[in-house]
Amino acid sequence: MSTSVAAPASDTRATTVPLWIGGQAITSESSREGEVTNPSTGAVIRRVPFAQAADIDAAVRAASAALPEWRATPPLRRARILSRFRELMEQHQKELAALISEEHGKVFLDAMGEVQRGIEVVEFATGAPHLLKGEHSGSVGRDVDAHSRLQPVGVCAGNTPFNFPAMVPMWMFPMALACGNTFILKPSEKDPSPSIRIAELLKESGLPDGVFNVVHGDKEAVDAILHHPGIAAVSFVGSTPIAKYIYATAAANGKRVQALGGAKNHAVVMPDADLDFTADALIGAAYGSAGERCMAISAVVAVGDAADPLVEKIAERARRLKTGPSLAEGMDMGPLVTGAHRDRVKGYVDAGVSEGATLVVDGRALQVAGHERGFFLGPSLFDQVMPAMSIYQDEIFGPVLIVLRAASLDEAIALVNRNPYGNGVALFTNSGGAARKFEDEIEVGMVGINVPIPVPMAFYSFGGWKQSLFGDLHVHGMEGVYFYTRTKAVTTRWVKDDVQTSAFHMPTLGGR
Repeated sequence: MSTSVAAPASDTRATTVPLWIGGQAITSESSREGEVTNPSTGAVIRRVPFAQAADIDAAVRAASAALPEWRATPPLRRARILSRFRELMEQHQKELAALISEEHGKVFLDAMGEVQRGIEVVEFATGAPHLLKGEHSGSVGRDVDAHSRLQPVGVCAGNTPFNFPAMVPMWMFPMALACGNTFILKPSEKDPSPSIRIAELLKESGLPDGVFNVVHGDKEAVDAILHHPGIAAVSFVGSTPIAKYIYATAAANGKRVQALGGAKNHAVVMPDADLDFTADALIGAAYGSAGERCMAISAVVAVGDAADPLVEKIAERARRLKTGPSLAEGMDMGPLVTGAHRDRVKGYVDAGVSEGATLVVDGRALQVAGHERGFFLGPSLFDQVMPAMSIYQDEIFGPVLIVLRAASLDEAIALVNRNPYGNGVALFTNSGGAARKFEDEIEVGMVGINVPIPVPMAFYSFGGWKQSLFGDLHVHGMEGVYFYTRTKAVTTRWVKDDVQTSAFHMPTLGGR
């Protein structure tokens, strides 16, 4: 696929990325700002304002003003607007993917896939008339009926990470809008431009002004969101320490919260697995997007005799990967998002060597000709890793794959279950019995059987267990609908003229 893509026809390519409040681009009055870099070159390409409390308040006021009319809009009409938005997203998919590649660093085809997965959530959200149907029970008592209604919670906010600047926001706001809420998005300050382009496309779709707003910034902006009394619900995706903070702070301020945290995703490989298929799958799962995925496989547990040949096959494939500029043809892997993050990941490779793991493939010396200032790091592969090592204990979030060894499936399951994270896991096997046992016993929220990155489709929920999720409900799917709605139970009786209604006992409706 060609990566020759026209620049966005919007002001996202201006020197400073604007806020989006009340249906228009807004210049922040904040004196603080950050730099947006092109990770392939290291050059500063834009500046992003760090919104202050006054900016957050302006966004909340715009969202609050738009809420009554949007909440009263029939779900079918909301769905039609989202359907037009989906069509525009498809028309501008290459443009958005190029913008993501430029600011994040993932290769173009990967960025295209990101936008596509976001579009699939919009497709699900267009089913709002069906998704928002309540329950009904006739004659729960004599002449008494009962039904439930799903109603919006109000002004909602989303704090999203740098690694998926289009997909993760689209896990959130299409569901919130379909349910009749208004929304404030606080994207990562590292790659903020896709969110502004999305806001423009929503406006073009016919979304009323104020229903969707975008603010940029750092902790000051996040704290203003968490403490603002006008915001009813907060969604978050990011690291576990920040997820804990978001959950505790927002909940203490009376808000509904879903906070998705970090991950250490394992792939357990049985001796009976097709090792060529498995190695091919693990290469993409570990090194795609330079490992900057919350669902990346970062730890392989090789069971029994699978270990030596599997490591050899992964190493052979890792050495063949092409790493280079994100918009160049034929690249398998681009740079990391910032120089600081590249150095942090490189530090973990250093630590793994010092802790005694076997470094089979070393990506630290990679140089990309003509892009010496880019934030590049080649794929690294460790073998003979022990659970106490930092490269196993910590979420590295880079192109580093580690291999641990287990004597049996029971030992592998126990190892995975001891890990504090529970986001995603995969099992590679040709045994249905092993797969069934794994599904039953593994303590992880998303499980793949011969599927390396088990990201559910939009009509299923996305979310982990243990330290990977804080809150009760996952994103998208029906759990997304339930997060962005409140259930109201209604009991109805139409009194007949000859019925005595006075009673001084606890009504049982159905009688004995």
